[in-house]
Amino acid sequence: MRLAEALQIVGEVAEDRNLSVPLLCGSTPVHLETFVKAHLALRFPGVGIDVGTGLYGDLEGNLQRAGEDGGDGGIAVIEWSDLDQRLGFRASAGWRLETLDDIVAQVEEKCRRVETRLIELAKKMPLAVAAPSLGLPPMMYLPPWQTSQCESRLNVILAEFLQRIGEHGGIKLVSSARLATTSPSNSRHDVKMDLTAGFPYTLTHANALAEAGVQCLYPSPPKRGVITDLDQTLWRGVLGDAGVDGVSWSLDGGSQAHALYQQVLSSLADSGVLVAIASKNDPELVEAALQRSDILLHPSQAFPIEASWGVKSEAVGRILEAWNIGPDSVVFVDDSPMELAEVSEKYPGIECLRFPSADPSAIVALLWQLRARFGKNEVLEEDRLRLNSIRAAGAPELENATEASADFLARLQAKVTIEPSGTDQRAFELVNKTNQFNLNGVRYTEAEWKSLGRRPGAFLATVSYEDRFGPLGRIAVLGGYREGDVCCVDIWVMSCRAFSRQIEYQSMRQLFEKTGASEIRFRFKPTDRNGPLQKFFALFLDSGWSGQGELRLRSEDFQRLCPSLFHEVCDKWTMPWKS
Repeated sequence: MRLAEALQIVGEVAEDRNLSVPLLCGSTPVHLETFVKAHLALRFPGVGIDVGTGLYGDLEGNLQRAGEDGGDGGIAVIEWSDLDQRLGFRASAGWRLETLDDIVAQVEEKCRRVETRLIELAKKMPLAVAAPSLGLPPMMYLPPWQTSQCESRLNVILAEFLQRIGEHGGIKLVSSARLATTSPSNSRHDVKMDLTAGFPYTLTHANALAEAGVQCLYPSPPKRGVITDLDQTLWRGVLGDAGVDGVSWSLDGGSQAHALYQQVLSSLADSGVLVAIASKNDPELVEAALQRSDILLHPSQAFPIEASWGVKSEAVGRILEAWNIGPDSVVFVDDSPMELAEVSEKYPGIECLRFPSADPSAIVALLWQLRARFGKNEVLEEDRLRLNSIRAAGAPELENATEASADFLARLQAKVTIEPSGTDQRAFELVNKTNQFNLNGVRYTEAEWKSLGRRPGAFLATVSYEDRFGPLGRIAVLGGYREGDVCCVDIWVMSCRAFSRQIEYQSMRQLFEKTGASEIRFRFKPTDRNGPLQKFFALFLDSGWSGQGELRLRSEDFQRLCPSLFHEVCDKWTMPWKS
């Protein structure tokens, strides 16, 4: 992004300040502030943004003041000069040989103090922290191509500091390695601006640093599934021509890049990403090839496997139906531009990426793209359970559970567990990514999420589920507050994996029982994606519900309309006002 583009974007930002992100550094922020605000505006279109800055040369104080002023998330940019002024270009304290040990000692002490400030601030807002991205000044007596002991000691102190703060759950570290791919180290320092204005970065580096900080603090919601082709994609060669033993993914076969692709897919599957195969191929040959002992993507990690001679978009459609997720949550990878175009035309929301089979460097770049699309802060137990639950949901009798008899539902041996969630990561993830069964489509920043529990009479709970097909883990979130004899619900989401099991009825029953409310008021807003929830609410329209805004349900009406439920309920949920 150029500075002119950033200024134009910033000029179009809404005046209302809905998102406050302090930029915490010791230098003069100048263009870095502009780029940060522009990238935040691209990440959150239509949202008013305030990027606060602090005092020059006072990183510690800026961190402390940010904690007092508050915010939705902070970006801290640290340079060597913030740890000791003598490691910058604006100080004239001297680089004498006898001062080097003192500089090392001062940097170590300053790192400890900054660490304390960062951890204190991270308790109040999420933070992205960028390590020093500018090199050390020419202060060492050794030739510049030789690393001195002083440099090594400083780098060790910095690495240990970053490791310590990175272990804190509220702090994310900007990747120096990835930053190097967008901003080469020899084009980062603007010496003239540094000396005249206290702003040390070139415009290109300021933009790269701002983008990295925003992406680290507010990563895009991860995609949920990847559909891959086989020939010239998962492996080199055409299976129908080369045979099962003729396709390859190895160094010896000159096709190691395909092995790397298989490894990334396998790793994604382990982290809960859905992986499926859509290939124009003979199903028996595909099954045999996937059973080869040297394959790196185990066939148990992929579901469904659609191998046929039909239209590729039809295979993709069957996969989406089996997964029960929308196209915009999926990436489709194929080496054929024609197949990509055909799938894209049928499903405009799906992200189609070409597998550049003839270019190993481009394949590695594609692997980084996939990591970016599916990156997450942590892998939860629910992520590991996802594929097994979808396989189970593929059973014909479970697909039609909404029309099934009460006897069938009783035979599910279903168990529902309701427990307080606090503001844990799984609940946060569910609320921010669920579309179909979502009360109002509201998304939250981490700071907003953490503040929910401070509302008077507030409650927040997760719902877990398991039956004879296996556990689904935590699949629903309920949140709101009590006002007198009324329960107000403004958070209610449920994973599409839990549909057709009457969990929504059981959740509502538990709300009435646990809150003791005579009426529940849902802060409902129809969206273009929450049709399943709208359909569920329509069942109660004869109780005086409207189709817009606040929806009200009386306890006696719910009891009259609720079907027979057969869940075993494990109750770990105590309302805060009863504890």
